[in-house]
Amino acid sequence: MKHLILPQTLSLAGLALLLPLLSGCKPAAPQSADGTGRPRVALIMKSLANEFFLTMENGAKAHQQARADRYELIANGIKDELDVSRQIDLVEQMIAQRVNAIVIAPADSKALVPVCKKAQQAGITVVNIDNKFDDAVLAASGVKFPFVGPDNRKGARAVGEYLAAKLQRGDKVMIVEGAPNAFNGIQRKLGFEDAMKAAGMNIVSSQSGYWETDKAAQVVAAVATEHRDLKAVLCANDSMALGAVAALRAAGRLDRTYIVGFDNIAAARELLKEGRLLATADQHGDQLAVFGIEYALEMLKGAAAPADRETPVDLITAESLTAR
Repeated sequence: MKHLILPQTLSLAGLALLLPLLSGCKPAAPQSADGTGRPRVALIMKSLANEFFLTMENGAKAHQQARADRYELIANGIKDELDVSRQIDLVEQMIAQRVNAIVIAPADSKALVPVCKKAQQAGITVVNIDNKFDDAVLAASGVKFPFVGPDNRKGARAVGEYLAAKLQRGDKVMIVEGAPNAFNGIQRKLGFEDAMKAAGMNIVSSQSGYWETDKAAQVVAAVATEHRDLKAVLCANDSMALGAVAALRAAGRLDRTYIVGFDNIAAARELLKEGRLLATADQHGDQLAVFGIEYALEMLKGAAAPADRETPVDLITAESLTAR
């Protein structure tokens, strides 16, 4: 039997790092930075320029402040909703800081899987919120992360069905999609299509507004010019619904075209009250990260198996706002 010969110059610290590798053991789980035993949870979001994610951050911070003895929170997000490389960098930073858990709303359902796998291999608990990782990519990578979030297709379908009740069969409608690399955007598009096709509506256009107000305004303006009898615009988030409102107002068509959104941000609620927006969906952004954080804390204690957990999504209309 051959014996492993180590260099005489190998330090004790180096030997300590090498032994787990020689024995085939996994790296030790990260530890609390302040010695209190409180786990450190990193919340990594998409663009904080989007009110939805700012609401998510504020909800998470309020939750942690009320439970400061239970865990530490590191909250961060990207400036541009589509800056996938920057979000990957944020995960890398959290791995380097050896946090105990990462709760992430990925900007891309596929591209963030490898770096989150790296985090998991480093002993970090990973929980996926808001935008679900792609199942095929997860399977190919041999990894699984629990998804904590709403059924976006069901929520969008409910919004679409409410809209359909205001229309006539055969009416022309358009869909403003989210980013094509985002699972939640794809699911919302499908939910809108489910409702419109079931009601016999004519979907004349379905294009991406990439979650942004200005891009959505451009898309809606072009389609509204081509189809003067357009009856409704279904937007995959409220930021794009704001763009639709701006485009139709500029065209003098706002009072003749229904608009629906998704997210229930403050600006959308004001438009609902004014009658400029017909409906939106509330996935409880102020609690969505909290749901993920609580699940991560359960997993760190060994109390939860890594299984998906569905969270609420509710139809919001002017009437429901009045009833609250």
